[in-house]
Amino acid sequence: MSWIKEGELNLLEKISANILKAGPMPKHVAFIMDGNRRFARKKHLERQEGHTKGFNKLAETLRWCKHLNIPEVTVYAFSIENFKRTKEEVDGLMALAKQKFEKLLEERENLEKHGVCIRVLGDLNMLPLDLQQLIAKAVVTTRNHNKCFLNVCFAYTSRYEITNAVREMAWGVEQGLIKASDVSEALLSECLYSNRSPNPDLLIRTSGEVRLSDFLLWQTSHSCLVFQSVLWPEYSFWNLCEAILQYQLNHKSIQEARDLHREEQALEQLEADRACVAEHLQHQGNNGKPPDAQKRREVLQRYIASREARVQDFLQALKHKRNSFFLDLCSEMVLN
Repeated sequence: MSWIKEGELNLLEKISANILKAGPMPKHVAFIMDGNRRFARKKHLERQEGHTKGFNKLAETLRWCKHLNIPEVTVYAFSIENFKRTKEEVDGLMALAKQKFEKLLEERENLEKHGVCIRVLGDLNMLPLDLQQLIAKAVVTTRNHNKCFLNVCFAYTSRYEITNAVREMAWGVEQGLIKASDVSEALLSECLYSNRSPNPDLLIRTSGEVRLSDFLLWQTSHSCLVFQSVLWPEYSFWNLCEAILQYQLNHKSIQEARDLHREEQALEQLEADRACVAEHLQHQGNNGKPPDAQKRREVLQRYIASREARVQDFLQALKHKRNSFFLDLCSEMVLN
């Protein structure tokens, strides 16, 4: 099945969608697509067929999101923990992924028409080289599309992502791009795989499980979490509407929590900057006289400007490093 499923909503779905869109709508929805294997057992199918049905449901869900004006979707496609499954199942999932990314590349014109940008989040080095190259080709081919975004978390766990972000900041310090004092919660967020996306407004997990299973732990601290009992291949438009309604009912408290967190984060950064400036002035000395308030303000402003410039240079270097990884894989694909 195509990644982009064409077709309009039926009349009842259109009416319901318009009613929902009269309220606050999530701009970014994340899915833990759980229940493919249980669906296969329930329907007496092979496991692989369950995973195939799950992918088909993703294509259908993306169509619903498009009609609901939800521009960004993130899905948990393959956890690092899934490598512990049987070799037969892991090989089957890798083959399915390869088949679907090949299909995606065949649909380049359709992706361009709809402006779909594909991003793959995770440690691609864990995957077979041919699959890495296909993924890189899909990412590079669609990177300039900007109407809607599909983030596929593959060879991913949140703890691994956070650990990798810490490694990236350590690399920045080692390279002299940033100082240890520049490390902050905000900077860590910018070093995550998901740094180009806003945090999800709504996270949905199917199959009745009520765990996050190491998915977007950092990004969903102020998101609406909805757990639904339906198995993923049986997910419906009405299940999605129910989840969005839950988001709308909780929208005010979620927004208040986000606003408060932003204010606290800004205050923490200001206090950290002041502490660095105070230490600098203490070491600099001033003939035994404490600097006046005007001088402290001037030094603080200069320090903030220099820190922000360092951070931006570091983030540009990090972006270049990550882009080069994908471009190098594409080059290897052409050479082969």
